Amino acid sequence: MTVRSSGTHPIHIEQDVVLARQLARKLAQDCGMRLIDLTKLVTAVSELARNTMVYGGGGDMDWQILDESPRTGLRLTFRDEGPGIPDVKLAMTDGWTSGSGLGLGLTGAKRLVNEFELDTAPGKGTRVTITRWT
Repeated sequence: MTVRSSGTHPIHIEQDVVLARQLARKLAQDCGMRLIDLTKLVTAVSELARNTMVYGGGGDMDWQILDESPRTGLRLTFRDEGPGIPDVKLAMTDGWTSGSGLGLGLTGAKRLVNEFELDTAPGKGTRVTITRWT
């Protein structure tokens, strides 16, 4: 697997969440993603970018376009220096919501992508990495 291109997008205010969605859409289009896959990815980005801003106090979305012949993928990592997720098991429970956002939660975002990784600890921030393949 090779990284074709990469970059970072800040997520600190509401407008950054909108721009993260737009960037993810453009990158997914550049990868040749089908509309349904692109839509799923952008929906997951909406949830994770908002979580980064609201719960993490802001952070970054790192992106990578991956080549793994014959497929291409988009890997996005949302990272913050916030309080971390105190109860990962609860946060990864279907139907659980903190009361704001899209109501998808982390489990909803996980279902929308091909790969999902969560790294968090109280006081250590949160890092969520998702990948969607063509």
